[in-house]
Amino acid sequence: MAGVYKLEIQESAEELKQLLRAQTTATGKERLQVLYLLQTKQAKTVQAAAELIGRNRVTVQGWLQHYRSGGIAALLMSRKQTGRPRNLPQWAEQALFKRLQEPEGFESYQAICDWLETTLGLSVPYKTVHKLVYQRLGGFA
Repeated sequence: MAGVYKLEIQESAEELKQLLRAQTTATGKERLQVLYLLQTKQAKTVQAAAELIGRNRVTVQGWLQHYRSGGIAALLMSRKQTGRPRNLPQWAEQALFKRLQEPEGFESYQAICDWLETTLGLSVPYKTVHKLVYQRLGGFA
């Protein structure tokens, strides 16, 4: 019969409820909620569980596949976020923040660019420096 899943949930409903309360991330809560709904028979099919939490059936099936392969740990494991590396490394940003706290500071964004190049050996575009200092570090003091 279509829509019937073959999944044996190892944890009891009470254990799942406790895990759900202890979860700090929204994604973890959603994934545990699916197991809880299926374990307590509030949802009879994966489709019904997916509709109850507002997710696509295929998404929920992917979560359950993770659970089948590695249990709760695999279900709750978050993927490392990938993306473009930062133009200015964290250590350089911290050094710049310290330098901005000093009373003499900088007279312009271009002076910051020059300081980064001469002191730290980093060639950072003006636009990047402006955005970082103005939006993230609070601008000039």
